[in-house]
Order: sequence, then structure tokens, then C-alpha cells
Amino acid sequence: MRVEPIEIYSDASNYAVLRQPGRRFPGTLVQGDSLHVLCRMADTACLLISHSAPGYAEMNDLRNALWERLNHYKTVLNEHGIPLPFDDQPTDC
Repeated sequence: MRVEPIEIYSDASNYAVLRQPGRRFPGTLVQGDSLHVLCRMADTACLLISHSAPGYAEMNDLRNALWERLNHYKTVLNEHGIPLPFDDQPTDC
């Protein structure tokens, strides 16, 4: 971990907008528990769409991208001894 100043354009709860040093444009901060919810929603959407339906491949790509970010988040928290802010137990979806 390192500490650096960041530019905070909005610190609205669940809608933070900030810019990291060296970046041209600001980004958004998605809280880990909110990202987990988005992953579960994407799982459900993929379950409800037929694999042969138009748009399924794109939905599944979105789902996989969200899960990739969540898995990175979980790895980083684990490396720093920080507990997850959500229940990571599998669901029926």
C-alpha cells in the first residue's frame, strides 16, 4: 500500500468521482459491496437469457468483466488482511 494525493470531484456515497495521479481523466469508485451486487445481477441476467439469444455473448462478457474486477478486489483485500464487506457464499443463481 502507498499513500498519494488524489483529486476528488465528488464524494457522493456510491457515486464518487476521483482522479489518480498521472491519469488524464477522472474515474468512478465502485464500493466492493456494490460491485458484488452488480456481479450477482449480471449472473441473474445471464441465467434469464437463452445462450442462443441475441446479446447473450455481450451480456456474458460484461458479467465476466465485472467478476474479474471483483476477484481482483478480493485478492487485494486478502493480501492486506481486510475482511470482505459482503457474504461471499455462492447463491443459487
